[in-house]
Amino acid sequence: MKKYVWPFLALGLSYCQEKAVPPAPVLPVPHERQIAWQELQFYGFVHFNMNTFSDREWGFGDEKPEQFNPTALDARQWARVAKEAGMKGLIITAKHHDGFVLWPSAYTEHSVKNSPWRDGKGDLIREFVDACREYGLKVGIYYSPWDRNHPDYGKPEYVTYMKNQLTELLTNYGEIYEVWFDGANGGDGWYGGANEERKVDKRTYYDWPTMHALVRELQPNAMMFSDAGPDVRWVGNEHGFAYETTWSNLMRDSTYAGMPDFDKWASGQENGTHWVPVESDVSIRPGWYYHKYEDHKVRTLPDLMEIYYKSIGQNSSLLINFPVDTRGLIHEKDEEAILKMAAKVKEDFAVNLAKDASFEASEDRGKGYEPTNLNDGDFNTYWTTSDGQVQASVEIDFGKEVSFNRLLLQEFVNLGQRVKSFSLEKEVNGSWEKVAEGTTIGYKRILRFADTQAQKIRVNFLDSKDIPVISEIGVFSAPALLFPPKITRTPDGKVNIQAAESDLEIFYTTDGSTPEKGKNAYSGEFDVVSAQTVQAIAVDPTTGNTSEIALVEFDLPKVSWKVASSDEKSVRAIDENIHSYFTTENNNFQVDLGNTSELTGISYYPMQARYPSGFIADYAVEVSENGSSWKEVARGEFSNIAASPIEQYVRFEKVPARYVRLKSLKTTDGNKATVGEFGVITR
Repeated sequence: MKKYVWPFLALGLSYCQEKAVPPAPVLPVPHERQIAWQELQFYGFVHFNMNTFSDREWGFGDEKPEQFNPTALDARQWARVAKEAGMKGLIITAKHHDGFVLWPSAYTEHSVKNSPWRDGKGDLIREFVDACREYGLKVGIYYSPWDRNHPDYGKPEYVTYMKNQLTELLTNYGEIYEVWFDGANGGDGWYGGANEERKVDKRTYYDWPTMHALVRELQPNAMMFSDAGPDVRWVGNEHGFAYETTWSNLMRDSTYAGMPDFDKWASGQENGTHWVPVESDVSIRPGWYYHKYEDHKVRTLPDLMEIYYKSIGQNSSLLINFPVDTRGLIHEKDEEAILKMAAKVKEDFAVNLAKDASFEASEDRGKGYEPTNLNDGDFNTYWTTSDGQVQASVEIDFGKEVSFNRLLLQEFVNLGQRVKSFSLEKEVNGSWEKVAEGTTIGYKRILRFADTQAQKIRVNFLDSKDIPVISEIGVFSAPALLFPPKITRTPDGKVNIQAAESDLEIFYTTDGSTPEKGKNAYSGEFDVVSAQTVQAIAVDPTTGNTSEIALVEFDLPKVSWKVASSDEKSVRAIDENIHSYFTTENNNFQVDLGNTSELTGISYYPMQARYPSGFIADYAVEVSENGSSWKEVARGEFSNIAASPIEQYVRFEKVPARYVRLKSLKTTDGNKATVGEFGVITR
């Protein structure tokens, strides 16, 4: 379009002005498939496979197909729950480490085709895909490279097997939006009866360049996930938390397979050469697969909202797992929890206070890039500055004083991630006071802060790799969330219940009944010296609002216990504090309970620290009544403990014991075994 200059242009007016030249991209930038993926933000995992029926996290590979027999499987229920929760897709564990596959593969007998489910004629991947498409959900496939069942694992023939199975999955079920490759590779396994340890070099064994090319050929729009890409990377933990500073940039070629110094680059790299955004994965329960003993350990609403803000709110997508139960259904408690989260997210972001506010920038690039783009609800329009103007600010005038506690920012990352630091200020009597600050933004960043009031606020872009390119600015007032109380017990059996705020009332029960407002008010610590369940709620006396129920299952108190060690620090393993720990002298942890009790299991909390070590991987449990004659009652592995260092449970047939010994047969890092907290189970 020709630019016309009119006489009144000197007054700052123009009749017809061409759109300004767009800013140059800052490399790296996302591929089209990555742009489509980042818009999903929130989707679900379905962990349902042989482990569901063997009650394990990682099957050993010796399971039999006839064990797989859900009684009421309904993939439509999974899809409905995901849709109602606001998820945009689902990813299913088509094959986990035990090698059992959920479709009638032509390349193995370790499959649903040899199970009693659907009389051996079922195809769970087909049922899953059809259900997802009915509810408008994207379809993703998890495929474990490790296979503890296949006799050829570790040999070249297995890689051909893997390619054949991927070809089945990626050609027979329509469009796939994400292919998820697990990072666990090699170790002990059944391997067709060999029952041995097989290690592989995961950098080279699977022929990843050819494997990736196969996925590209069969599913060109699919994102490929692994520890470091090539399309989307692991966040580095299984808590669902991204980082305060999260770059989508990564030096992929140097970090992809080997993951050297993982902690140094898990949050991305400012000067990374490739666009490899973060996916935060977390289960709605402690474990990834269903275990009945975790029915009371479903994450609370505050837990889930913390995950939301630390993943989606910190430049990451969020992948929440449903451990489908032995019926073949998402458990009622899991459904209730995820729908509460969905409702709370809607509540927190129901009203964008910036929608009708006026925006004024310190400067803009010109026509098409004005600050009015910042509250138009369109990610693809944005405000930016003139070349070289890296520092800039945007003032927002609400027209009246408002209360707010959330700031939402989005960069137009299709042109690269740029912002390195920013701050939020409010105007007070003509001066500006800082409210909050942050580092990276990326696709979406949400800052939380205490309720504050102002008519005018200012967002300052303080440092950036190049000129800031901002799509949206949102301001919200999220209603306060009432946290459930915290229940703790001392080693001598004194139970204490604390609410998050001092003005809240607490009501509790110890008889298994549901606590009710106004009944059995908590007034101070009390004794629990036997296996007992304590439940409690917090109540706001002003509004009458009630928190979710806090529940803790206590077992024997530890006041009379003695650890068989001369190290005075050994008491840290039985002090009811998971954040202290004891390092064993000889990889054995032995405790005298003081009295003989009927035991049905033990619990082990691995070391909880920023740089932990000595996680027990393979274990044996021995018991004794006299301290000299010992009986082994359990032997196995704590699967996935390195990535998910949660409390581990070992259950066995009831046995009388006064002395208990947890033997570490192998640790995850070769260091001496550590114990964060040890307990016994008597019921």
